[in-house]
Amino acid sequence: MKKLFAGVLLVFLLSFLIFGIIFRTEIRQLYHVIRLFEEDRIVYNFTNIDKIFPVVTLERSSPVRPLPSSPKTLPTSFTFLGDTYNLEEWLQSSSTTSFLVVSEDSLVHEAYFQDTTESDKRISWSVAKSFLSVLFGFAIDEGLIPDLDVPVTDFVPELSGTGYEGVTIRNVLQMSSGVYFNEDYGDFYSDINRFGRAIAFGTSFDSFATSLTSDPNLEPGTVLHYVSIDTHVIGMVLRAATGRTIKELFEEHLWSAAGFEEDAYFLADGLDEPMVLGGLNMIARDYARFGMLIRDYGRFDDQQVVPEWWLLDSITPDAPHLVPAENLETFLDFGYGYQWWIPSLQPHGEEEILAIGIYGQYIYINRKHNLVITKSSADINFGDQNSLSYVKAVHAFRAIANHLSESTTSY
Repeated sequence: MKKLFAGVLLVFLLSFLIFGIIFRTEIRQLYHVIRLFEEDRIVYNFTNIDKIFPVVTLERSSPVRPLPSSPKTLPTSFTFLGDTYNLEEWLQSSSTTSFLVVSEDSLVHEAYFQDTTESDKRISWSVAKSFLSVLFGFAIDEGLIPDLDVPVTDFVPELSGTGYEGVTIRNVLQMSSGVYFNEDYGDFYSDINRFGRAIAFGTSFDSFATSLTSDPNLEPGTVLHYVSIDTHVIGMVLRAATGRTIKELFEEHLWSAAGFEEDAYFLADGLDEPMVLGGLNMIARDYARFGMLIRDYGRFDDQQVVPEWWLLDSITPDAPHLVPAENLETFLDFGYGYQWWIPSLQPHGEEEILAIGIYGQYIYINRKHNLVITKSSADINFGDQNSLSYVKAVHAFRAIANHLSESTTSY
């Protein structure tokens, strides 16, 4: 009996060893997924994703857009819901890693925190969604996708019979697909964390999209329900319509024309498909350059890089459920366009646009004041609904815009 037990144990140990050898990459990546947002590792992880997961590099090729330094003093404080906050303390408490302010065409403030530097390529999380929105505009402008109100299955038939059956391209652009999705990062069994484990095991993002079902309580096109996989479906439609890879499209339309300073990279699945819903990594100054491109209606160096009409459509909520609310007591006080957030209660004549990523990533664009602000963070308290972090950040950004405008006027 002892010999039999010893034999079984030996077979088990050998099997476990072989399994560990065969799947060592997946096991290592799963370990990193589980620890990705831990407080003592999050800053390192957010600036070193390429050392943890497979990536696809986006190679820049255009002349660099100048970003001359012209330092200016920022306001010391801002107000929010009747309270005054010290700007520097807010940057520290929200675990900022980079904070850049561009006024006109000059970099008036550039700061890096928590032992990060200007050369670090920082993960964008959902800020990447706004990049994909811009890229999608090229296919529309070229007539490759003539109608936003056709089902996504017209371009991606493998989504037939899934939660995306009958969902239009416009629906997914506006986060209104009606697909069931739990995006609670604190819930181990949520869909977004299930997606994280899919990353670890190299599962195809396309296959993951086909696993989702519709929510019987959500009619497509009627409710703003944030589903990150909607953005991946946008990418699937874009690839099908153009016959090009996401890497090729980014390099051809943005990295070859918009003046970026460094190569960028995407976190990718086991088939080298970029994670377009949140896997883009760039240096902070290039996030600012992207914001400048949007601020300037898609123009750079006297060239129309991005179709202006598409940008205007992208930031215009065109249905009641997408229009910004008017109550600052609510947690999510923003409207939504095509993968862009639109703050409510904008001062008269102020055109504000936001790209927002989980854990405190922002590109804030203010056309009235000719301003762009970028903030990267590793804020583990970002998801605390009592913090009103999105709205609070906008008030900080507005205070900076007003302060710099007043300083310029005074000269």
